[in-house]
Amino acid sequence: MFVTTADVELEPPIMTVNTVLSLLAVDYPAHKLACYISDDACSPLIFYSLVEASKFAKLWVPFCKKYNVQVRAPFRYFLGESAKPPSTSSREFQQDWKMMKEEYEQLNRNIEQAAKKSFLFDMTGEMAVFSDTERRDHPAIVKVIWENKEDLSNGLPHLIYISREKRPKHPHHYKAGAMNVLTRVSGLMTNAPFMLNVDCDMYANNPEIVLQAMCLLLGSKEGDCAFVQSPQYFYDSPADSLAILHESLGKGIVGIQGPFYAGTGTFHRRKVIYGLWPDEIENQGKCINSVNGQVGGELLQKSGNSKEFIKSAVDALEGKNTGFSSNLSDSLKAANQVAGCGYEYGSSWGKKVGWLYGSATEDILTGLMIHAKGWKTSYCSPDPHAFLGCGPSDLPAAMRQQKRWAMGLLEILLSEHSPILATLTGKLQFRQCLGYLWLLIWGLRSIPELCYVALPAYCIITNTSFLPKVQEPGICIAVAIFVIYKLYTLSEYIHGGFPIYSWFVNNSMLRIVATSAWLFGFGSTVLKLLGLSETVFEITKKVHQSSDGGKDGKELLFDESPFFVPGTTILLVHLAALATGLLGMQPQGGQGPGLGEYFCSVYVVLCFSPFLLGLFRKGKNGIPLSTICKSAALALLFLRSCKMSSMN
Repeated sequence: MFVTTADVELEPPIMTVNTVLSLLAVDYPAHKLACYISDDACSPLIFYSLVEASKFAKLWVPFCKKYNVQVRAPFRYFLGESAKPPSTSSREFQQDWKMMKEEYEQLNRNIEQAAKKSFLFDMTGEMAVFSDTERRDHPAIVKVIWENKEDLSNGLPHLIYISREKRPKHPHHYKAGAMNVLTRVSGLMTNAPFMLNVDCDMYANNPEIVLQAMCLLLGSKEGDCAFVQSPQYFYDSPADSLAILHESLGKGIVGIQGPFYAGTGTFHRRKVIYGLWPDEIENQGKCINSVNGQVGGELLQKSGNSKEFIKSAVDALEGKNTGFSSNLSDSLKAANQVAGCGYEYGSSWGKKVGWLYGSATEDILTGLMIHAKGWKTSYCSPDPHAFLGCGPSDLPAAMRQQKRWAMGLLEILLSEHSPILATLTGKLQFRQCLGYLWLLIWGLRSIPELCYVALPAYCIITNTSFLPKVQEPGICIAVAIFVIYKLYTLSEYIHGGFPIYSWFVNNSMLRIVATSAWLFGFGSTVLKLLGLSETVFEITKKVHQSSDGGKDGKELLFDESPFFVPGTTILLVHLAALATGLLGMQPQGGQGPGLGEYFCSVYVVLCFSPFLLGLFRKGKNGIPLSTICKSAALALLFLRSCKMSSMN
């Protein structure tokens, strides 16, 4: 089980701790589990938090299994109805419940107090390794926090901390690089045939999820299922657009080659991550040879220069792994070697083996290449949801995340890994290719979205039209398309059990994101292709919810980032257009706009209503004056262009 975290400020340690605790407490034999935490921030606070969490886990895991607790992330368990023990419960349960809550509150206080200290810890003993480290310049650190030495099935799974080596002049490939280090270190230490990866905010909401995923992986032919994907749901935004995407597209493509790799909540087959093809499953001896003790095979020869790791890879590919190492500490020296920043040079890691490099959305790229080899994937959506995570805390954070996604997806589309090429030269099915293309063109969609958003305002200002008049029969076609599309999307929300209000909110957010975050993602990709900029991986800020005060949707906060300039400009342009039309200030001549153009303009204003509210609010809930001034200048430029166009 892999948990990744990269920034102690943007991803609070208590959030990572809760995710780890939920994984340690799943209903699965503990001696068959190992939990690895990748800390890309090399933070002593994360290590300290995990050490404290391991002490709490010795009480929490038995408590969960004794009383069959369903929600095994403590911060969620002690919220809402579970804030107090049921009055009908036994006296023993009430005593244990009270003790567990006190212990968790103490754990929370310890971590908070450690985070507030200017000098965190006494850098001696286990902490000495952090005494001379910087976030982007430090050696590899691999620590066994807890080891299930007696192989107890009802004990506590292994818990291992990893911070891969980083040096200023060595590329580290962001999350994909971290996942490859986790794969190599785990291959040396436990070499389990299956790997689960989750983000630090995505806790196990269903304690039986590992069991259910194993049923899918072990119950199918080995060559039929590369990974099992669980959909992403958020406890603080249950009607998020991603949830709708999983309900429609996610379940729809299960009948083709299977769901996309979403980057979290995924159970991988280790053989597939090592680069195995489906047709090699039944004839693995041809790709793995041992001659005079030397390991052959192209993939294994390019897996790096660690003999210990190559041996573990051979065992994994041949299915010979017989269990975990009897002593994890024996593997620490080799583990530090494969976690080094120079280990991948001259190897196939990031190219043919492991998580692939070259995109900010390494998950989609890796999943695409798995499908291109002919693999199929499975979908696991139990009730209750398998995993629940924390969505972006506010609108600026959501915009940065969407920009990163649009840029990464467009990078894949324009690269040698394009699904079009994978269909022509690989084993990606045509309909699966269409599914990938729908996803990868998010960045490209920003251009026509922006043009269509501006078109009604242009027509009103220049006294022209692009839609038939109300009395003309042709208007029925436009109205029918609009109504059918809206009813279809509304039916998706109703079918998924989501409120109708969330349908309107997400439709509005789609227009806003497409004309701002996706537009900047498109621009960043163009600059990168021209060699004028490099990819910057921006981590999404996450806020730990310590009280039952969650709400559906993003908080309407604005800042001075350029993300809000396009939306504010669009709103000002349409307000000016409506004023121009109502006051009769259009130029003479022309067909004149009809009811359709005015309806479209009002609809755009409704979609950008968060910006309309932001114009009249102050503080963080209001649009900054600098953004309004920039947008006003762009709006005036648009109006000037419209006037010149009408004169011609």
